[in-house]
Amino acid sequence: MAEFIEMRPEEFEQSPFRLIGTDWMLIAATMGGRTNAMTASWGGLGRLWNKNVAFVFIRPQRFTKTIVDGAETFSLTFYDEGYRKLLGYMGSVSGRDEDKIKNSGLTLLQEKGTPYFKEAKAAILCRKLYAQDLRPECFLDGTLDAQHYPDSDHHTLYIAEVTKLLVKA
Repeated sequence: MAEFIEMRPEEFEQSPFRLIGTDWMLIAATMGGRTNAMTASWGGLGRLWNKNVAFVFIRPQRFTKTIVDGAETFSLTFYDEGYRKLLGYMGSVSGRDEDKIKNSGLTLLQEKGTPYFKEAKAAILCRKLYAQDLRPECFLDGTLDAQHYPDSDHHTLYIAEVTKLLVKA
């Protein structure tokens, strides 16, 4: 399998709309020696506070949220279409109930305590800068709250600095 090479974020020409919204990603973090990951399709990449940033959203009931909350860093990893079934599994099974990374067959790699996976075509390593729960009163279009949060389980928004971007050579 090809090795990763580091790339400057400004040189990364992949569409975040496709990578995140269509192809999906894994969000992974490690806390207290335990790593967990979940599939996500909400988030983005951009520039904020004079930093290259990624932003992601995690619902309160997700076990990965507990790990991300307790970690300083997390990763976003992206895969070829052949991993679609695996991404479905990683998004539907809870890490509370089983070691889904082990059961998935993914190969866990670490970069200064930040987990990512050998099978990914790209990995974005991130350091958390900001977290805030979405609040119903902040929606300017109230239909979004009603449509996406009928159980009032509002996502937490995480904004993180991109510390390293790795792509397959």
